[in-house]
Amino acid sequence: MTFDINPWIPAVLFAASAGGIVWYFVSGIKIKSGWQDGKGPLARWLDSRRREAFNMQLPEALSTMSNALRAGFSISQAFDSVVDRGEAPMSEEFAILRQQIQVGMSFEDALESMSQRVGSDDLTLVTTSILISRKTGGNVTEIFDRISETIRGRMRIERKIRSLTAQGRLQGLIVSLMPILLGAVMIAIKPKMMLPFIFSAKGGLCLLVMFCLIAVGWLLIRKIIRIDV
Repeated sequence: MTFDINPWIPAVLFAASAGGIVWYFVSGIKIKSGWQDGKGPLARWLDSRRREAFNMQLPEALSTMSNALRAGFSISQAFDSVVDRGEAPMSEEFAILRQQIQVGMSFEDALESMSQRVGSDDLTLVTTSILISRKTGGNVTEIFDRISETIRGRMRIERKIRSLTAQGRLQGLIVSLMPILLGAVMIAIKPKMMLPFIFSAKGGLCLLVMFCLIAVGWLLIRKIIRIDV
């Protein structure tokens, strides 16, 4: 008994699946720089990468503002020094802050707007300390130095945790990809045996269960190795 499959059927199914996956991940991406604010996975990933880069640059920006304040500059001039000497995305966000202040937005509202736009806990800490110091008259330079030291210490701990959990992430990736790779190898070696099984009802059910188990295992491994600092 021979099993003939129209060669266009797998191609159409693969193209539809690939197109749906690409659309799911790319949806919400805006053709511009800056924050995407989309609901798609790729948009959220781009936002998280931009936020991570912002957090990495924040200690250096705090040091720059602290040195500017020690030199006798005002807090607004300290922000200008970050715009002139900093790198994206830090300089871009402080440039937006400066533009909002220039068009008439209050200093407090501009700071809160930047904090909400970036969504960084470290920046929220900096914004809160600046607003409190403006009301109570605290030493902003000393506050910047302490926050910078705190952020650098947390980053050292996060890098150490990431190095300790690298093996777990690699194991999760290998275990998740192994069934798919083995299936592709078996299809390439024995297509006449594998294709009828894959396109049958039992084969489709087995593939569905396999992908569900892979997803559950990956989520469990990800939850185990994710440690919040």
